[in-house]
Amino acid sequence: MVDLAGRTVIVTGGARGQGEAEVRRFVAANAHVLIADVIEDRGRAQADELGKHARFVRLDVTREQDWAAAIESLTDWPPVRVLVNNAGIHWKRDLLSESAADMSTMLDVNVVGALLGMKAVTEAMTAAGGGAIVNVCSVLALLGGRGSAAYTASKWALRGLTKAAAIELGPRRIRVNAIHPGYIDTPMLADAGHGRDVDYYRFLPLRRPGAPGDVAELALFLASDESAYLTGGDFVIDGGMTAGGGPRMNDASV
Repeated sequence: MVDLAGRTVIVTGGARGQGEAEVRRFVAANAHVLIADVIEDRGRAQADELGKHARFVRLDVTREQDWAAAIESLTDWPPVRVLVNNAGIHWKRDLLSESAADMSTMLDVNVVGALLGMKAVTEAMTAAGGGAIVNVCSVLALLGGRGSAAYTASKWALRGLTKAAAIELGPRRIRVNAIHPGYIDTPMLADAGHGRDVDYYRFLPLRRPGAPGDVAELALFLASDESAYLTGGDFVIDGGMTAGGGPRMNDASV
């Protein structure tokens, strides 16, 4: 059983959906967990519910000053040993309708936000003897997505950033890996797939969307010493979608 006692974990986008499941799983593994999000009411309520091993901080991942304040808020906690770059945005829009301004927004949150997070935790992790960074990408970082040009581009960029970071941070004993979820039953999926019923997902080999807890278990593994020789990797959790899932495998709503 994974035990992260004596370690602090930062989860961005931790107030709801997949991020919330990750927060709860890390707390269950005895970690101190910083819930970093812009959704203040949910984040604070979650921290209050989880008790002394959870704390909320308002964090806009695109603001370097927010990252500095988040790190400063942890001086009374164990060393930061894990960062889960989970925060992200998504919309469904075809290529010819995409704007330069909106593309920049997508890249700022999904890529620059992760970059700033990795920079913010590197010195603390190095001083603590190493750590683990988990970047939440998407199956659309492995293939193209219809109606999702900006999102797909951002996730391919984050995948590349993950590999570059793994090479540069490895000598500091910091491992960096990417998770590639498929259809996961989160608010983001609900927004993108409004009106779908369970039969929609029967094209998947496992015939259903994943649960946020499924992704949380993978994030926990990659954050733990059980994955001590894994870095720069791509870890797909998609119910078999990228094995050849049929006519919807390149849909935009992942």
